[in-house]
Amino acid sequence: MEFSSPLIEARLVRRYKRFLADVTLADGTGLTVAVPNTGSMLGLTTPGARVLLSRSDNPKRKYAHSLEIVEADGTLVGINTGLPNRLAAEAMRAGLIGDLGSYPVVRPEQRYGERSRIDFLLEHPDRPPAYVEVKNVHYMRQKGVAEFPDTVTARGARHLDELAAMRAAGARAVMVYVVQRGDCHRFRLCADLDPAYAATFARARQAGLEAFAIACDVSPRAIVPDRLIEMEDVAAPA
Repeated sequence: MEFSSPLIEARLVRRYKRFLADVTLADGTGLTVAVPNTGSMLGLTTPGARVLLSRSDNPKRKYAHSLEIVEADGTLVGINTGLPNRLAAEAMRAGLIGDLGSYPVVRPEQRYGERSRIDFLLEHPDRPPAYVEVKNVHYMRQKGVAEFPDTVTARGARHLDELAAMRAAGARAVMVYVVQRGDCHRFRLCADLDPAYAATFARARQAGLEAFAIACDVSPRAIVPDRLIEMEDVAAPA
């Protein structure tokens, strides 16, 4: 995933209202920019952090610039939650996620379950369909270990239950965690921050859920899915 134009360097002043941040450009100009991430962005909102911005020429946009990358822990971290599906699709095509790249039909954003959309429905004439859910990951507390979620996500737990139901119905159920940073070699669940999600994940795994974590190479030019990383199956808390 290459950026369409060079990113603009700035310093973070503050992030607020989830969708907004104030930054200072290199020449001292202050800007309010869009933040394409509704999550907590835990560990990525330190005032003074180096950030990289994209700019849109769309005259209908209220804020022309968007926050794309934050420098944290000595590395570049992608924060745009609109990118993981695209990155997961690239990873599947590159053969990084098991045999998912061999499915000839890839249908994005399909309705399923009671009130959800699956990120990808993969179809093959000789295999069960594969329901693929994608989550964005950028949180790191222990060096080299990416974690998800960084806050409670009831919606994420519901997705796991619905994936387990698809598996019980005979389909494949696949969870893909896209780690938008290149300094992690392992992935684990944040069972302490969201024990309900961890418990639901454990049940889904027992039901046959497949799970993968993909680390990305992040640079000012592109974010590229790079490799599978070790995934720890954390047991659900008692």
